[in-house]
Amino acid sequence: MNCIFRKMMPSDLEQVIAIDQVSFSLPWPERSFYFELTDNFASRCWVAELDGRVVAMLVAWLIVDEVHIATVATHPDFRKRGIGKDLLVCVLRSAKEEGALTSFLEVRESNLAALEMYRKFGYVESGRREKYYHDNGEDAILMTLESLEFIDAASKS
Repeated sequence: MNCIFRKMMPSDLEQVIAIDQVSFSLPWPERSFYFELTDNFASRCWVAELDGRVVAMLVAWLIVDEVHIATVATHPDFRKRGIGKDLLVCVLRSAKEEGALTSFLEVRESNLAALEMYRKFGYVESGRREKYYHDNGEDAILMTLESLEFIDAASKS
């Protein structure tokens, strides 16, 4: 499988929005993706493309020396193939090249697959936002990756 990992373009937005809507019970409003791609100077928007189709997306914010993973999703037809993991590696490497030293994210406490993947990268639980998700009152687990120095080694596990 030869995925291409690249920066998101406006022509990707329809597919990106569709992935978001099928992946989350609280998808982002469409205008949020447009804003991230066109107006937010801190935003880093990426996609994974396979055979001309966007199969995964990730939006991150680079703020000073921290990269905050805002959203990441793989289309259900392409999950469990390592695409999300490889996209995250790509984005963390790119952020590191831009000066990021650490990373931060929030994840639903019930999203066990994501929690496992983030732990393999070295993210550790650093807090909790109680009742963060409005659809069901679920908590968000805050996770921090203290150093991007070992991202290449962590991505192999």
